[in-house]
Amino acid sequence: MAAQTPNSAHKALRARGDAVWARMPKCNAEFFRLTYGALVVQLVEDCDDTCEVNEKFSAMGVSIGTRLIDEFLAKSNQREACKDFGETCEVIGRVAFKMFLGVEADVCDWNEDRSRCSLVFPENPLNEHVELPLNENFLYSNLICGAIRGALEQILYKVDVYCIKDTLRGDDTNEIGVQLVARLQAEMDDQYKD
Repeated sequence: MAAQTPNSAHKALRARGDAVWARMPKCNAEFFRLTYGALVVQLVEDCDDTCEVNEKFSAMGVSIGTRLIDEFLAKSNQREACKDFGETCEVIGRVAFKMFLGVEADVCDWNEDRSRCSLVFPENPLNEHVELPLNENFLYSNLICGAIRGALEQILYKVDVYCIKDTLRGDDTNEIGVQLVARLQAEMDDQYKD
């Protein structure tokens, strides 16, 4: 079997993402956005400051991500484990984003040891018809950051996930940073050796 070039691997992941998206049951986008917007309004009313709201978004996202990984593995045709963190991020950006959000994210800005990257997606379905109050530091997409973190923790990657850019805050695109902190399997193996 011939080795895939990065470009052909991207095309294969893109095709898989499109195929999975076509098979996924769809909910009404307007209903989803209205429900999410109502949740945001309730959080803003219940919390003391925007930092607390952002933390709650992240915590809810982690809960969602720990459940979404099972659906992803069952429906995405991901038959074998990714070889490394880089391949895992490519699958998240090109297959998982398409599967659950209907958009594809480019994976870019890798650091030298490939432990940090950015997921860049020009359109965020959560942002449609939303305006944030001026001078507020809401991280409206922190739910997505939490979901990525929760899903990766289920497959034994400890990561920091954070918003870098958000079109709601005037940026030209949406960008989420993903930083590998540790591969949890290695930590577990070390515990059982003792």
